[in-house]
Amino acid sequence: MTLDAYRIAKEPYYRPSGGEIALFEAAHAHRLPVMLKGPTGCGKTRFVEHMAWRLGKPLVTVSCHEDMTASDLVGRFLLEPAGTVWADGPLTLAVRHGAICYLDEIVEARQDTTVVIHALTDDRRILPLEKKGELVRAHPDFHLVISYNPGYQSVLKDLKESTKQRFVALDFGWPDPAVEAEIVAAESGAAPALAARLVDIARRSRNLRGQGLEEGASTRMLIHAAKLMARGVPLGEACRIALILPMTDDPDLRDALAHVVAAAG
Repeated sequence: MTLDAYRIAKEPYYRPSGGEIALFEAAHAHRLPVMLKGPTGCGKTRFVEHMAWRLGKPLVTVSCHEDMTASDLVGRFLLEPAGTVWADGPLTLAVRHGAICYLDEIVEARQDTTVVIHALTDDRRILPLEKKGELVRAHPDFHLVISYNPGYQSVLKDLKESTKQRFVALDFGWPDPAVEAEIVAAESGAAPALAARLVDIARRSRNLRGQGLEEGASTRMLIHAAKLMARGVPLGEACRIALILPMTDDPDLRDALAHVVAAAG
């Protein structure tokens, strides 16, 4: 079996903001598991896609959630007309055939699910398939990458220290304003001046974090707003439906954010 369907044919746009590309390449050379830490919408997934393209490796992405079981990752037996057959899960596919496996927002998965990656993150590089009675040794090209948002963590929703310490970590944050404006303009086709105004709105909204907002406006949200404006939607309305309404249901916070938008307009 090949993983051609998981290869990225076209270069994903990514604007580096530091030495993250060289650091990831160094970790990949030794197949060191990598943990990406940063707020939602800051570019972690796009970075992994860019690196997979840059390295010429297939990328198997799993969006983790609270109902995800170990079987969703490694595989399960399925009943078919010809009988019972085993179907590899996405993690097993990557392990067998040599892909980058990206577990996005891994903290959303149950802790009893994430323990299945432990034997893949040390010198053993093995994946036990207990239901099948098979021990899968990782392909030399297999590389494990995870991400999570430290801002959402709580006592009940965090990675165990025994898991964290198996990874090298890259810290992602919001880019400098000029860099973020460049990203918004490149991704949306917006004029640089408009992109800069949206970034200013985002930075003001991020100052409200901890005052009712869990997160301020993300770079992804700014790109959405810029695309709407390219279709003729006014700034205020574009920000209302792309930034304000998705971020909060609180009427007072919505009014505060609307004032932020008006001040930047």
